[in-house]
Amino acid sequence: MASSSGVSSESSKLQNSGSDVDLNLVMDQRKRKRMLSNRESARRSRMRKQEHMTDLTAQIGLLMKENNQIITSMNVTNQLYMKIEAENSVLRAQMDELTNRLQSLNDILDCINSSKWIYEEEENHNIIGGSDGFLNPWSAGFLNNQPIMASADMFMC
Repeated sequence: MASSSGVSSESSKLQNSGSDVDLNLVMDQRKRKRMLSNRESARRSRMRKQEHMTDLTAQIGLLMKENNQIITSMNVTNQLYMKIEAENSVLRAQMDELTNRLQSLNDILDCINSSKWIYEEEENHNIIGGSDGFLNPWSAGFLNNQPIMASADMFMC
């Protein structure tokens, strides 16, 4: 009996050691397979990261180029604006000067029209000696008895 129990215990030890070896082989294969899978996944991840970095670098280059173009365009626009603003300032000054001149001319015309400088045609004939328009610019033939007025429209182009 002792021998039969000893044989069965030795055979179970052999079976256990055989199954332990098989189990260790299976575990080693799984471990290697998992390591290979992890390495491949890490390699793919590094490749995706590298592609993303390459795309971002290219996008940075495009955005910097576009930014430089916008800055150049803004500088040109600002220069044109300053030039036009200077021209506008000169035109405003000229308009003020012409408005002042027009007002002065209108004041002179008002003074002439309201004064006694406008004579009747007979009086001019008697004073100057005829109704010749070159000799008598204040004759009624030239004024048509209408007041002379200047307007800003005369200066507009």
